[in-house]
Amino acid sequence: MIQFQVGDRAVFPSHGVGIVKSIESREIAGSKQDFYVLHIVSSGAKLMVPTTSCSKAGMRGLISDHEISNVFDILKTRRKINHTTWNRRFREYNEKLRTGSVIEVAEVYRDLHYLQTDKDLSYGEKKMMKKARELMINEISAASDKETDKVEEEIDSIFR
Repeated sequence: MIQFQVGDRAVFPSHGVGIVKSIESREIAGSKQDFYVLHIVSSGAKLMVPTTSCSKAGMRGLISDHEISNVFDILKTRRKINHTTWNRRFREYNEKLRTGSVIEVAEVYRDLHYLQTDKDLSYGEKKMMKKARELMINEISAASDKETDKVEEEIDSIFR
């Protein structure tokens, strides 16, 4: 079981990087349960995640330098454009975003970025691409202690 301490940075799927602000106990349905109270950096949202099931919910620590390198390798790899219907693509990419894996998030961003050079993205796909970019940039920034602007520049330079 993953253990987080107050002040640790963690990633929660589809919300992104958060800071463990406290560990609180609450009584739910007659039993006492401990929760990590996460402050999501990008949105300011507050999440309460049960300490006993945080792994099952997908909460994890920040990626390593090696994983950051893997993300950039994925972004640099051109992939055959997926020409399935937009709603099937949307479901597939949504599943990848929900995994919480920055690798899968990078694949979604890369694929949608290349797809938009070939055709117009749907409103949902544009929103998804923006979300994937935000999740990826925020985690790389937090894990590497780089400013988000710098990470954005690195990613943008790949797609020029």
